[in-house]
Amino acid sequence: MSGAMPGVEVVGLGATTPVGLDVPTTATSVRAGLVRFAEAGLLNRAHERQVVSFLAEHYLPPLEVDGTRLSNTWIRLLRLSTYALAEACAGLTGAAPLLLALPEDRWGIQLPSSRVMMEQLARQSGVRLDVASSRVYRHGGAGGLLALRDAMRLLSTGQASTVIVGGLDTFNHPRRLAVLDSEDRLRPRGTDGFIPGEAASFLLLSTPGGARRFGLEPVARITHVGVGTEQGHRYSEEPYLGDGLAHAFQALFAGMPGNAPKVQCVFAGFNGESLPSKEWGVAYLRNAERFQEAHRIEHPADCVGDAGAALGPLMLVLAAERLRAGHVKGPTLVWSTSDLEGRAAALLQPT
Repeated sequence: MSGAMPGVEVVGLGATTPVGLDVPTTATSVRAGLVRFAEAGLLNRAHERQVVSFLAEHYLPPLEVDGTRLSNTWIRLLRLSTYALAEACAGLTGAAPLLLALPEDRWGIQLPSSRVMMEQLARQSGVRLDVASSRVYRHGGAGGLLALRDAMRLLSTGQASTVIVGGLDTFNHPRRLAVLDSEDRLRPRGTDGFIPGEAASFLLLSTPGGARRFGLEPVARITHVGVGTEQGHRYSEEPYLGDGLAHAFQALFAGMPGNAPKVQCVFAGFNGESLPSKEWGVAYLRNAERFQEAHRIEHPADCVGDAGAALGPLMLVLAAERLRAGHVKGPTLVWSTSDLEGRAAALLQPT
């Protein structure tokens, strides 16, 4: 678990999703409840077309790197990243490390080495990355918030003045879909399932007060991150108790005084499956005194599908954008979970 940390400023946002190629379009679409679910060319075990939330091919920009030895999935992720990474880093001068959440390595998705990935992302987006200080997080749904925790440490210790945190993921991968289908985890056939999606989402972070030194305007502040471990996760033989997310909440709130303002809005990592809902119930009941009684709950996966490792950063992006626009009030809590043991939460405030 992770305790209190100095806050950081969010100074750039970027997102490409099935409902928008940039943050304004995605945020407006999600706020309006728009969806782009469609039948794919893939058949499930019932020989029905699988419903997905993927971008149409013509919306993806061309590949800017040599794709001769790249897997189809990594090519798609590179193309997905193009607009979002450039959008988040539009005001960046110099190079910054990228802490990037990616799908778990259990799916057999072929990815280059971390260094090669960062070099290709930089070329694809035109963003200068500090490749040597960048790193990847193969933790699935909670990976983006785990990356955020480390980004806050880099900033608070002076190891970096700006850091990019992001997530890239797509379920447009036949083997991955086949495994999930065999487990009855995909809708509409699975009654306790989700719509497979994809997204690229990034945040540019700076030290408190540092944004204006770089000529950037803060969008929101991230003040606390908490991390927990769920021993009884979906693929574990341990009993499922829902402790991991509750511990993440407790770690997050441990750094706050008891009279701190209560959470008014929650961006929840619901994806349509029952387990995240049950975990939220446990985590909320154990920390109910930290929430306004009439708090608001947002769940963007209803619009974009399950974006995997990109969902956590996407919720951070949407929460920051809503705070900037005054559509929600702080504190706003964002939480996400992985299929395996990772659980994490973050707290955002308006500037």
